[in-house]
Amino acid sequence: MARQSANREVLIEFQQVGNAVKVTAVDTETLVEVSMMGPDSAGQKVLKRKVINKLKYVLVKKIPKGATKQQGRRG
Repeated sequence: MARQSANREVLIEFQQVGNAVKVTAVDTETLVEVSMMGPDSAGQKVLKRKVINKLKYVLVKKIPKGATKQQGRRG
């Protein structure tokens, strides 16, 4: 688990796929999930920073300020 700005909790998972790593991040408040692939030589610290930056970007684009779980989910 990692903390994002504004005390948001983010779950991060690393999955080895051959010589690459799939990194998934989920914002626990909005349930928005992003994934990315990177080389296993990059290291977890770098991949973690990149996937959190991607999650922040997606949250800004998809979720209006002040949205709740129900407003942010599609279904």
